[in-house]
Amino acid sequence: MDNQQLKDPQNPSGPVTVRNLKIHVDRDLCIGAATCVAIAPKTFVLDSEAKAIILATVDQDPDNVIIDAAKGCPVAAIIIEDDKGQRIFPQ
Repeated sequence: MDNQQLKDPQNPSGPVTVRNLKIHVDRDLCIGAATCVAIAPKTFVLDSEAKAIILATVDQDPDNVIIDAAKGCPVAAIIIEDDKGQRIFPQ
């Protein structure tokens, strides 16, 4: 994976802030189902360990799509908070 394609190459699974959302993938929970990739392909991709990482193009997916991708994760490995630190998903 070319680091230029990642939102934060030092923390490929986040947390990263996009608009009013803070997104983080719990790598211990992630099982590589890739549902997030199917729902939000501009936000997520799987790395060489089959763990979701956050792309630099995350800004191109609307907030509702990013939240839907988190909700689609079968193990709730994607954590989304608002800009005040309140958890949006999972609750």
